[in-house]
Amino acid sequence: MELSLAGLIGAFVGLVIGWTSYVVIIRVLEPRLRQLDKSASPTERATFEDKLALMRRLILGIEVVTLTAVGYALGHIIGG
Repeated sequence: MELSLAGLIGAFVGLVIGWTSYVVIIRVLEPRLRQLDKSASPTERATFEDKLALMRRLILGIEVVTLTAVGYALGHIIGG
């Protein structure tokens, strides 16, 4: 499989957009979720932090991987 230059440029643009989107989503979502945290014990707090870490990883994976793939596909289609 040959990689096209246009596809790689599109993938890079998709990566930048995905990373930017991730940062914006996390900066908006995480403080709001922390305000809703009703942890009464250290165990509940640790569980909440684990769930936040999982959420961050999922959003990062979805945003960056998906938009990089879409960027490559669009770059390949548009640029040849």
